Amino acid sequence: MRETAQGVSLRRNSAGPSADRERALHLSGKGPVAGIDEAGRGALAGPVVAAAVVDTWDTYREWHDKVRDSKQLSAAERSSLYECITADCSSFGVGIVSSQDIDVTGIVAATRRAMYEAVDSLSIRPGFVLVDWVTLSRFGGKHEALPKGDCRCLSIACASIVAKVTRDRLMEEMDTTHPGYGFARHKGYGTASHLRELEAHGVSPIHRVSFRPVRVIVRSLI
Repeated sequence: MRETAQGVSLRRNSAGPSADRERALHLSGKGPVAGIDEAGRGALAGPVVAAAVVDTWDTYREWHDKVRDSKQLSAAERSSLYECITADCSSFGVGIVSSQDIDVTGIVAATRRAMYEAVDSLSIRPGFVLVDWVTLSRFGGKHEALPKGDCRCLSIACASIVAKVTRDRLMEEMDTTHPGYGFARHKGYGTASHLRELEAHGVSPIHRVSFRPVRVIVRSLI
């Protein structure tokens, strides 16, 4: 289904996230709108990565209909959409907070820091930000934290893809730097194979020792 608004051909992604909220904010003078999301919050190793994607969201592109929350896509689908998003959006930014900093500040504060860094790295300052779940007090009334935002808003879903692809690529690099743990395969999440490798090899420099499964293994080795 197509509709026309201000001479622009638009189509709502009925099966997935739409840009309705973004376009409404932009038309009310609050744009440009950035979507923000993170990847790696629940992992046992590696950084937490946040991405911000900003656009006017008033031009329909065919790849919009393929966008979903990154967890609902295959690695190949995410990689293809990453190239489309980063090529077509007005600007995108990434924030990365290391496992060491996560251990010091906690994952919630680290996630917010990564999100702020992602916005700060944008070449275009957004007038409003939409975030998946997390409240960002710096933006005050110019932001909205949406439950399941990556399933509802196109901008947030795009950010989830950029964050996930960026982090996956980092973990693949770390698999070379810290071999034997299978980081390229499980990306640092607490799979059964990861826990077996952790018990066999001990804790690597990129493991989050403040996270309980890692902490338990550290104590068992003392």
